[in-house]
Formats: sequence, structure tokens, C-alpha cells
Amino acid sequence: MLDAIIVGGGPAGLSAALVLGRCLRTVLVCDAGHPRNEPARIFNGFLSRDGMPPGEFLQVCRDQLTRYETVEFRKVKVTSLERGDCRFTAILETGERVTARVVLLATGLVDDLPKYENFRQFYGSTVHSCPYCDGWECRGQPIAVAGGNQDAADLAIELLLWSKDVVLCTDGPLTCDRRAMQQIQRLGLRVVETPIARLEGTGDQLEGVRFTDGAVLPRKALFFSPAQRQRSRLAEQLGCKFCDEDSSCIHCSEDTSTTVPGVFAAGNASRGIQLVIAAASEGMHAAFAINNALLEADAKSNALCETEPGQPTPAHRITPGPVLDEPASC
Repeated sequence: MLDAIIVGGGPAGLSAALVLGRCLRTVLVCDAGHPRNEPARIFNGFLSRDGMPPGEFLQVCRDQLTRYETVEFRKVKVTSLERGDCRFTAILETGERVTARVVLLATGLVDDLPKYENFRQFYGSTVHSCPYCDGWECRGQPIAVAGGNQDAADLAIELLLWSKDVVLCTDGPLTCDRRAMQQIQRLGLRVVETPIARLEGTGDQLEGVRFTDGAVLPRKALFFSPAQRQRSRLAEQLGCKFCDEDSSCIHCSEDTSTTVPGVFAAGNASRGIQLVIAAASEGMHAAFAINNALLEADAKSNALCETEPGQPTPAHRITPGPVLDEPASC
């Protein structure tokens, strides 16, 4: 039986695997091979890796794990997880069953992308969702923000830090709170409510937003604030509690443990700051918590097995693996 199964081989999962490998823990990392930032040409904000292609970064991380003989990486999807007595069993898409003492969910999120014509032609190059990741590259350029809700309004106001030429394209009536509306008016932020028909440009370079009335707004970049959902239903399957009604964030304690004993979560699936460097940090944090939990469980298991000299060990004290404590109620 393994010490841990890590579901998700992004920055959070690989960082956790690195730390656990250095703790001599036996670990299997399972990854389906389609990270959230797969369409992006580069990612930013990671000290020493700023401007690096996401695929190249992940390959470097996987290569560095190969020297730890207790860590295995497999490009395979975990279709379901079964919780048993002191153990978890992962059922892989190959039909194989793998058992471990704990599980780390680093499965990430999926963005619900706009349905505008030609959207994917520019997505990840000149169409973005995060100004902290891509705002600097768009500094001083004419920028459009697509969306008519509170998040889009807040994003448009925020982007004024990077460019003074920002237009909020609401694709219909704008629905936001009074404070945001007042800010938009005070800042002189232009709002276009005509629905968007399509995005236009050459190659992956956005050149303009065309509306349903035929008008074209020249723009060099477009940002949007997507709705998000869990990439995997494994947390729901295991009975983990979520932070909100739409289940976009797994509820975790400060040590990354979920409401299900033996299940931990890290990365975008459990946190609001969706940066590569933040996910890597959370993976390391989760690995510390997992190793400590296993150490405590081993200590309790050993204590249960201790008997008076010359006395046989009662059969009911022999367990297949240490029991992890129930987490405190949320």
C-alpha cells in the first residue's frame, strides 16, 4: 500500500510529490495531461520561471522527480476513489486499482469560456482571464473586458492599472452593485452594452471586437472573468465539503486537510489565488501536513500494538494501516 495518491500533476501535485519523495514516502502522481493553463503561451509571476511556457515548466518538474525512487508519475486519469478502512483505492481509467493511506486532490478547475466566434483563436495569446498573469504584457494597449456582471465590472476597473484605454463590453445590460457603477462613472470607463458577435484579428493577435450591429471596437487584448467549476468530481464523490453553493472550491483547513479524514486538497481546486507559484506553495504545504498526519498515525498505531512483556498482541489491535484522526468540524 502506498503512502499517498496525488490526483493531479500540476504545480501543486508535483510540488507535494517532491516534498513527500524527500520524506521517503511512496507516492503515485496521476495526471490526465490537460492543465488549466494549457492554451497559454507562457506563464508569469513565478520567480526564476517568469515567462516560461507551461508545458516546458511541467516537464522540468517531472524530470526532477525521477531521482526519487519512491515517487511515480503516470499520465492516467483517476475515474473514481473508494474510501475504505484506513485506506483509499483509486480506480484508474485503465481499470487498475491502486491503494494508499491518504489522498491529495490537486485536480484544479475548469474555466467556462465565452462562446464568441473565433474566441479560441486568440485565447492564451491575446485573450486572457488574469491581469496578474498577463496584464504587464498588455500594458498601455487598448483593452476590452467582456462580461456584464460584478466580476467583469471589477476586472475592468482593476485593469486601469495597466492601461488607461479600457472598454467594458457587457454583452447586454450591466448588472453590478452601486459602488462599482459609481466607480465606473467616476473613472470615465466606457461601457458598450451591444452584444458581441465575434473577435477579429490575424493569427493569434486580436485586432478588434465586432458587435451584432456591425460596429467594430479596435482592441489589442481582451480579458474576461470566467465562471469556474471543479475539473474532477472526486471531491464530491468522497463527500468533501465545499466553500460555496456552486462547488468551485473545496473547503480546507489551514493545513490543507478537507472535511474527509485522510483527504487533502491543494492548488486551484481549493484556493482563490490562481497563480502557478501559489499552487506550488500550497502543494508543499499539503505535503508537510500529509507527512505529519502519517507520522502521527504511525505513532498511534505503534502505541496500540504495544503489550506487556510476554503477552500476545490481541488480534483486534492489529490494523491494516494507521487511522487518521477526524478533522475538527468546520
